[in-house]
Amino acid sequence: MTIRQPSKDRLGLGSLIALAVGTFTLGTDAMVLNGLLPTIATDLRVSESGAGQLTTVFALTYAVSSPLIAAFTGSWDRRILLAGGLGLFTVGMMGQAVGTTFAVVALARALAAIGAAAFQANAFALAGALSSDERRGRALATVAAGMSVSTVVGVPIGVFAGQWIGWRAVMWVIAAIGLALAAYLPFLPAVRIPAANLRTRLAVVIRPPVARVLLVTVTGLLAGITVFVYLPVLVAPVAAGATLSWVLAAYGVGQLLGTTVAGRWTDRFGSARVRTWSLVGTAVALASMNLAVLALPALFVVVLLSGFSGGMLMVPQQHRLYSLAPDAATVALGLNGSASYVGVALGSALGGTVLAGAGAGWLGPVGAVVAVAALALATARRRATPAIAPTPERLMSRTRR
Repeated sequence: MTIRQPSKDRLGLGSLIALAVGTFTLGTDAMVLNGLLPTIATDLRVSESGAGQLTTVFALTYAVSSPLIAAFTGSWDRRILLAGGLGLFTVGMMGQAVGTTFAVVALARALAAIGAAAFQANAFALAGALSSDERRGRALATVAAGMSVSTVVGVPIGVFAGQWIGWRAVMWVIAAIGLALAAYLPFLPAVRIPAANLRTRLAVVIRPPVARVLLVTVTGLLAGITVFVYLPVLVAPVAAGATLSWVLAAYGVGQLLGTTVAGRWTDRFGSARVRTWSLVGTAVALASMNLAVLALPALFVVVLLSGFSGGMLMVPQQHRLYSLAPDAATVALGLNGSASYVGVALGSALGGTVLAGAGAGWLGPVGAVVAVAALALATARRRATPAIAPTPERLMSRTRR
């Protein structure tokens, strides 16, 4: 179904900034707990590997709820979903701030994830619908920049503040920002966008070429997250306190740079090469992690490479899905977003298992093995699937031959 876009730009600067601040807030919350992992584990009286499962809860809940929300909200006014989602996210943040047991904090984390899922996809949908054709790309990039900036600025600041005022105070600050935004969002212009139903979404995900791309997304993210969630534990011998914040900032800078160059490189070299470079770089960085923690300068270089390589993955994956499912590109890209959170959930679960059973020294090697597996899967998929999905004209040409 074709969505008719307004001919005039109805997205004011204030509204655009609000959406970007919203994605910044979600990005900060999604990752800030990783940097505060030892403190949270002590406070909740659980192991560090157990505390890491809070990331699993968030990511898995997001992955499951995102397509369900999109399918069942139909043509609702996007403002309702944005404000309601951010409101639920705020409730989840408050629950984490006051929760005294792991179970309560985990439940609050799940509520926050549902709210984040309702907000994030609809923030992009609303930005695209309200922008003119000439400004749509810049509007979408601005909203996406909120998430990218959170990895560079929000997460390190959150970790630094958490070590001074406590991780619960950081949750209250994030909740306050979410509450203020939720109160503002109903004043945005109304937008209703037809959504694909659940049957349509399932029909797309069971297409073998699409399913293989999504599996590469899952395993690619799984590799990096296996290490990143537990990075504070792994680098503790050389980086703690304020230094840890700078290490996390280096990862965020690398990720931002990787995402930035991935678009240009995909256009120039093709999605297959960029995806290969991403997975090879991830494998090398993770395999080098145990050596990197012996010296702080080496650690910064390896963490920067890890972030850069990981940041390159999603753009070629999205590009590939556009060519494989041109009739349902929006649905396929939404599924890719869910697949990324499945990778985060599995990565945090795998990393926790490795940390509890074998120790922090095995996180890097295990993550590197998973990255190599993702590379093998991507290469096998590339051999099995044509680089460009066959068009009706090509099929007719083959028949005439």
